[in-house]
Amino acid sequence: MLFASPVQVIKQLGEIVRSAEAWRAIGLSMARMLAAFVIGVASGSLMAALTSASRWADMLLRPVLTAVRATPVASFIILALVWLRGTVVPVFAAALMVLPIVWANVTEGVASADRELVEMARVFRFGRWMTVRHVILPGLRGTFLAACNAAIGLCWKAMIAAEVLSIPRDAMGTQLYNAKIYLRTDALFAWTLLVILLSTALERLFQRLTGRLANPRRRRARGNPPLPLRRHLPLGGR
Repeated sequence: MLFASPVQVIKQLGEIVRSAEAWRAIGLSMARMLAAFVIGVASGSLMAALTSASRWADMLLRPVLTAVRATPVASFIILALVWLRGTVVPVFAAALMVLPIVWANVTEGVASADRELVEMARVFRFGRWMTVRHVILPGLRGTFLAACNAAIGLCWKAMIAAEVLSIPRDAMGTQLYNAKIYLRTDALFAWTLLVILLSTALERLFQRLTGRLANPRRRRARGNPPLPLRRHLPLGGR
């Protein structure tokens, strides 16, 4: 009742893989995780833009986001169970875990932007949008992708934990909960192993994707200003 042999776990894992119901649960859990990740990244980026552009927004949002980052995920899940439907709780809780990580990294990236390039853009009368597009955003690529890499694993674990507590229909967390209720230790270990394998595969796939995005081909020599700035340099100025 407390432990299952490796043979039992592998046999149960094979039964899970052959089950259409199990694949439905896996697919819906993956869909919830991706939705939570996209919502968290978008919200964190938006709040980072607001707090970087406005001192008042920074004074208002920074304490809230710091509190969100320090609060255990179980507290958000329990509160969300009161406010939301069971199918929405995992998305809400996982997105809240992603949001402060992205916000902190993007805010730090904006604060550490190359001041010489920013000053050059001001001298050559770049508008705010061109400065953001050609100076700020290229410098944010590394910190933004690092935040996404750090957040995706946490998003997956928070989503599974929220599914265990909210018990939505067709979910990997619900399968874990059912295995615990019916004292099916082999199924509990098999589903846990499947969660770990999917998390590892997802993180490695995402790291490969972000690794390609973080190292694009450079079309200019190191040390030269960006192409939009070079177009505005006076004749003979290099």
